Parts: sequence; C-alpha cells; structure tokens
Amino acid sequence: MKARINNLFILIVSLVLMSGVLGAAAQGLSLTSPSFQWDGGEQVAVQQLAVQQRGRFVQLVGQVGGVTEAVAVQGIYAYIGVGPRLVILDISNPALPAVVGQTGVLPEVVRGVAVAGNYAYVADYGSGLRIIDVSDPADPSEAGFYDTPGLAHSVALAGNYAYVADYSSGLRIIDVSDPASPSEAGFYSTPGGARSVALGGNYAYIACLSSGLYIIDVSDPTSPSEAGIYDTPGSARDVVLSGNYAYVADRDSGLRIIDVSTPATPTETGYYDTPGSAYGVALEGNYAYVADTGSGLRIIDVSAPATPTETGFFDTPGSAQGVAMDGNYAFVADYSHGLRIIDVSAPAAPTQDGFYDTLGYAYNVVLDGNYVYVAGGDGGLSIIDVSDPAAPSETSFYDTPETAYGVALEGNYAHVADGYSGLRIINVSNPAAPTEIGYYDTPGEATAVALEGNYAFVTDYSDGLRIIDVTDPALPTEEGYYDTPGSAYGVAISGLYAYVADEYEGLRIIDISNTAAPSETGFYPTPGRARGVALAGNYAYLADWGGLRIIDVSTPAAPSETGFYDSPHYARGVALAGNYAYLADYGSGLRIVDVSDPASPTEAGFYDTPGGARNVALDGNYAFVADSNGGLIILHYLPYQVYLPLSLNGYQQP
Repeated sequence: MKARINNLFILIVSLVLMSGVLGAAAQGLSLTSPSFQWDGGEQVAVQQLAVQQRGRFVQLVGQVGGVTEAVAVQGIYAYIGVGPRLVILDISNPALPAVVGQTGVLPEVVRGVAVAGNYAYVADYGSGLRIIDVSDPADPSEAGFYDTPGLAHSVALAGNYAYVADYSSGLRIIDVSDPASPSEAGFYSTPGGARSVALGGNYAYIACLSSGLYIIDVSDPTSPSEAGIYDTPGSARDVVLSGNYAYVADRDSGLRIIDVSTPATPTETGYYDTPGSAYGVALEGNYAYVADTGSGLRIIDVSAPATPTETGFFDTPGSAQGVAMDGNYAFVADYSHGLRIIDVSAPAAPTQDGFYDTLGYAYNVVLDGNYVYVAGGDGGLSIIDVSDPAAPSETSFYDTPETAYGVALEGNYAHVADGYSGLRIINVSNPAAPTEIGYYDTPGEATAVALEGNYAFVTDYSDGLRIIDVTDPALPTEEGYYDTPGSAYGVAISGLYAYVADEYEGLRIIDISNTAAPSETGFYPTPGRARGVALAGNYAYLADWGGLRIIDVSTPAAPSETGFYDSPHYARGVALAGNYAYLADYGSGLRIVDVSDPASPTEAGFYDTPGGARNVALDGNYAFVADSNGGLIILHYLPYQVYLPLSLNGYQQP
C-alpha cells in the first residue's frame, strides 16, 4: 500500500513538473541543466530549476565563428574561445594547428579560459563560470556551471577553487570540487571592474579596470579580505605573477611591474609604455609578452625589473587580446583573426609559425543560395556554406584592405563597403577562391552598400550617399553624390528613390532619377540614431537605435511615422519577410515584429544571441544574424509551436 501511495505521489509530482516544462516551453523559456534527476525511480530530486528567458518561438539552428579573446595551453592542446564556443586545437605541430573538438554554443562569448586536469573553466561573461569536461578533447561537454552575479572576464584555479574576475561583482570564489555542482564559497567586492585574476600563495591579485591592482588574502576562501592596493595610472586589464612581482597589462600605460613582496604595501618597480593598448600579459623566463591590441605582440625584457626594455615584436593581423606561453611559442588570441602561434626562440626576431583563423567579427550578412556572405570587419569578406544550416562552415575569405562593414551581392560579384578603402568588388563565381576585380576609394568611410541596375549606392558616413557606376566591375567610377546632413549609415533602394539611414538625422529620401545629380526629396527626423533601413510597399522600416520606426513614404516629399516598436536595447539592422520585420538589436539579439498592422507593431518572437546582433538576412523562416563578436548565428522562427528544450552541451535552447 505504501509503495502504491509513493508511486501515485511520484506520478502527481511528475505531471506537475512536466506541465511546468511545457508551460515554460510554450512561453519560449529554457531550463538550465541539471533540471530533473530521478533517484532509483522512487524519489524525485529537483536539484535546480532555473528558468532563463533566452528565446520565444525561435530556435538556434547553427553557429560559426566569432572573435577570439581567450587562450590557454595544456600539453599538446590549445584551448581558445571562438565566439560562444570553446575550441580545442592540437598544437603538437605548431605550424599546422588542427581542430580536435569544440563545445556546443555557450550562452555568451568566451572571455577567459583556464585548464586544470580534465576540465576547462570558461569565464563566459554574463553567464558566469562554465565547467567543460575535456577528458575527451574530441567531444568536450559541459559538466556544470555557476552563474556569477556580474560579468565573468577571467578565471584562475587553485586546488578545489576557481577564482573568477566578475567585473562589477569583484572576485567570486567558486568551489569546484564537484564539477557538476559548483557553489560559491566566498567573494570580495573590488571596485572599478575586475577584469583579470592571478594567484600566488595565499593571495589573489585582481586587475581592476579603473582602480588598478587589488591584492586579496584568500587563505580562507570563505572569508577573503583586502591585503593591499596599487592604483596603476591607466586601466588595468590583465595580471600575472612571478616571484615577488606582479606584471600588469595597463591599457593606457603599457606594462607595469609591481613589487608585491609585502602585499600590504605594493610599490611600482618599473614600467614600459607599449605603443598600443596593453590588454594581456604572460611571462616566460626573463621576458614579458604583452598582447598590445593593434600593435600586436610586444616582447619586453624584464630581467632588470626597474628598467624593462623592448626586445622585439610581432605585428599580428588582428587585435591582440590575450597571450599564453609554452616554451618557445607565444599563443596570441588575435580577436577577429583567431589564434596566431608565434615562435619566440629568438626574442629579437619573432616569427609566425602557424595560425588558426575563423570568421571573426560579423557586421553584415547577405544570402545567395547555399552561401552566406559576411562582412567581417578587419577580417574582410567571409563566405560561409550553409547548405546544412545546422553545420555551417567557412568556405573561404577575402581579406579586404580595411574594415568590411557592408556587403551586397549581384551575379558573380560581392560589393563590399570597406571603411576607409571604399567600395571593393570581389569576384565570387568560385566561392572557394574569391578575388578582387576592382575598387573605388570613396572620400570617407564606406559603411553600407545597395545595388540597383548598374549602380552601387554606397553610404560614406561623413560624406553622404555616393553613386558608383559598376557596369564594368574592373573600373567602377563615381557618377554622382548627395552629402546628407548627418552620418550616412545604411541605404535601401526602391524605384527612383534611395532611402538613407542618416545617423542623428533620421531618414533621408534621395531622388536618384538623375544619378549624376541626386537631390533630397524629403526627410523624417527620427529621435534615435538611424542605422539600418528596409522597404516594403509604402513603408520604410528604420532601425533607429532605440527601436523600429515605421515610416509612411507613400508621399516621398512628406514622410510620416505610422508606428513604433520599442526594442530592449540598440536596433542596428532590419530585414522584412511578409508581415514580419526582423530586427537586429545589439544587446538583445533578434526581435521578430509583426507589422501586419503598421500602426501597431507587436513582438512575435525573439532570440537573445550570444554576441551583439548587428544585421540580419532571411531565407524563409530562417534568419542569418551577423552577431558581431558572436559570429554568424542561424535561427529558425517557429511561430505558435510548443516544443521541449533542446540541449547543446548543457546549454538549453528553447
């Protein structure tokens, strides 16, 4: 009888729990793991039921690329962040690093990583500490996580504890003795934004962005206390320890060497002001290796700490964010250019031995058949094969001279708005081998491009709309221009008009019937910062920083606002399909807005992408999102369907 009552109780509890899951799914909510665990079929043990509203009626299908900000090395493997994934590379041959495995899509972009034993510990920004089982490098999987209250930037390990630099929430000390169930042991709220943490003896050394170096006594991890402070002159970004010295990468003033032999009274011994912005630092022997953003890797001789001097440098192609050392090699996290492996056996003449490159920062995206073309900032144009949306892969890339902000496609040619190098025309008839065929150097900074007939319409930021004749792609020429009053950021064409999103000045409607002498017909001064525009029927849909503005342009000389949708953060780009506007909202991902009634737009679904959504292209119910440091995100809109959460290595997707 008792067993029957127990079974009935289990059935009732099970139904209640499942109804909760279905209700959460119906609302597009996701359940973090572990959510349900059964013990011998007799008892229900609900360890955690943490509900995260990541998306509604939108599923994550695929992802590729993203920036590289973090790197760690253990044995023959390098562990790097690539957007929202941890990628494991075999570096036994540094000249030919090879991908062994990668995690599923984590909630945020990887900011820091440390490896100890069979686990990699990932500082995953807004989603805290993720613990990845890497015992099988070919199949890494999430073992557990702890969602810290702030923004996790860095992590260091000692014994059973992970020490997380959690920005506004300071130092968080996490007990990881059971990787599947980490818990907070203690914390110390440092001021100024904790960006990095290093450990030495009984002390944790915290680089704080606006308050320098904090030294925290962690001899009792449950009750950490402040031991000393040294306020560096700039913004402290990273710190490493060696002997009695802390070496601080100070964004505004280079490498600072701090004597910490007496933790209560740290003092500066010496410094070297690097030419760039010092973001990361590592030590090997008598040298400090500084990741100096746009100035690459700087090698500083610190054998005399009072008088450090630069021995050599290597100018990486991207922006050096972090560095890890292993013998004669420096492994540089180079932001939009992946991992660079630098041979430093001759510190005065370092050379690149190998690299692992991927689609980095994604600004804009267009779709053609099985390929997506991504404007990837200083990574140029990337061509992604999306024939299987669940497994997108980079086919090739073309490294444009400057910063690829926008892209449009016509026939065999991709037209790239490439910042200060203007319009670049790339032959993509063979997607595996794109080649530049021609270019036109606009006077300012090319930000976007639209095509109509034989013309490319290029927004040139401070120099308005430029009309380029591309009849002969090898010899493009400027036909005419109109200098808008603000900063031209986006453009769409319909009939005889160009519609320009003119940052700070709203929507400008330009008559292009005479391409040699375009003129303004009308304008609508939106209250935000106009960044992107799309057209359908009598309406222009404007991504206006604070939301979506729907402008009636049936009378081009007198446009007027019909409706408005207030997005959560910063609307940057927009695309249209039927009755829906897909809004790329930097900070809150993709918002899908029902515009069947333009006077009353309403949200129909959303997905909070891991990076910062900047633009979107559409193919049926699939949305291809240029997610800045999160790479290319492929989403599927499933209106009004109820489905249980799907798990990607422990990260629950709606």
